[in-house]
Amino acid sequence: MNKPNVLFIFSDQHAQKVAGCYGDDVVRTPNIDRLAQEGVRFDNAYCPSPICTPSRMSMLTARWPHRQECWTNDDMLRSDVPTWLHRAGEAGYRPALIGRMHSIGPDQLHGYAERGIGDHTPNFAGIARFPMGVLEGTNEPDSVSLTQSGAGMAIYQRKDQDVVDAAAAWLRDKGAARNAAGQQFCLTVGLMTPHAPYVVDREAFDHYHGQVPPPRLDVPQDEHDWHRWWRHDRGIGEVSDAVRDRARAAYWGLVQRTDEMIGQVLDALKEIGAMDDTLIVYASDHGDHVGERGLWWKHTFFEESVKFPLVMRLPGAIPAGESRDQVVNLVDLSQTMIEVMGAQPLPYADGKSFWAVACDREAPWENETFSEYCTDPVPSWTGGRAVQQRMIRSGSWKLSVYDGEPPLLFDLSTDPDERINRAEDPDCAEMFQRLSARLAHDGWRPETVAARMRERRAEKDILAAWAREVQPAQTHVWEYTADMNRLDN
Repeated sequence: MNKPNVLFIFSDQHAQKVAGCYGDDVVRTPNIDRLAQEGVRFDNAYCPSPICTPSRMSMLTARWPHRQECWTNDDMLRSDVPTWLHRAGEAGYRPALIGRMHSIGPDQLHGYAERGIGDHTPNFAGIARFPMGVLEGTNEPDSVSLTQSGAGMAIYQRKDQDVVDAAAAWLRDKGAARNAAGQQFCLTVGLMTPHAPYVVDREAFDHYHGQVPPPRLDVPQDEHDWHRWWRHDRGIGEVSDAVRDRARAAYWGLVQRTDEMIGQVLDALKEIGAMDDTLIVYASDHGDHVGERGLWWKHTFFEESVKFPLVMRLPGAIPAGESRDQVVNLVDLSQTMIEVMGAQPLPYADGKSFWAVACDREAPWENETFSEYCTDPVPSWTGGRAVQQRMIRSGSWKLSVYDGEPPLLFDLSTDPDERINRAEDPDCAEMFQRLSARLAHDGWRPETVAARMRERRAEKDILAAWAREVQPAQTHVWEYTADMNRLDN
């Protein structure tokens, strides 16, 4: 196979099940669905962490968050850690990024050779974000995210349109020129939607309001201690049906708008005659509960939070219209893309390429992966509580461990809704011990993580204080004003 172009479309907080190709018969996602129909859909794609920055940085490096010490949204990935973009450049590509990356620190490229339309957040912790106006706080895990939801316009939707316009222009200009010269291109399109605020334009909202069904899963009577605490600390212990349905309608609308913008990028790719010479990958950094189990946003190891949609298309290599049930992760995805580009795997990586699986469902693969969620008590939305949590999915079994609370063990083959905790079931004792040992096999210990995070916080506080006083120059920042956010309700 000749080396293809690579188009990687990476959204933010897209719940796997909210897509037509994953079984949702309400949402309109014809472009994602078409990629799945003409390629392969992965049903068990997991994130390295159910929170943005650590998941994204792990995708870049193919390492678990604890192995690169990037756990929270204000952790800085070292610039000397090689990413899959460095390997792409080594292989003769000139990787470009347009849009979202969510990297903290002076390195806003991490191996990309060029970048357009940066992030909407500052490069450095300690520098104030732009105000959100009427939608202030709605992008965070807070009850205001639900009460201030519905029809309107959030800067994330506005920004993504700028990103998509720039990406389409890049393909028609630089992509076409490189194709004409016989040079492959590698483009990442980073989208913010459908991440909260749960606000979408009036037309999309009106289409879904009253059409989206209520959540299928209620709050369990024997709710886990940490999830119960999280719901009440975040002010979502009691959410009215009207507020719930309004926020869900907006989310479904955001998914449709995200799909439409993906379609605009694909139209540009088709215009330059590169559709069938390009590996197209669509993925997200994690999911969203959108009300299932009485939960919202991400932050847990439930399937709604820790899974994301993943579809891949490359005619002649990837079969059309097939699905894969193998357990894969974002740390594997980056290794997969560089294999397709003819590059060597990243050294010291945790991820492994699943390209053979994408091409052949019978290819051997170890169905095991991990995710971790670790915070210190500083961000306001943590409720002043530090946590160190880790999950393993091995075959059909999933074990999650919590510092200070009981573990959760589920057999997804018989309990796909994760309602029956088997952690204390004597019949599952051997499985529990095996998975517990696997969780700690690479040196992950909650006490070690907690100690290192305290050390990192002392270092980060100095850097944040420096940024507040010095106000260093920033790059790749998409600026906006508060009045660009609107709520019509």
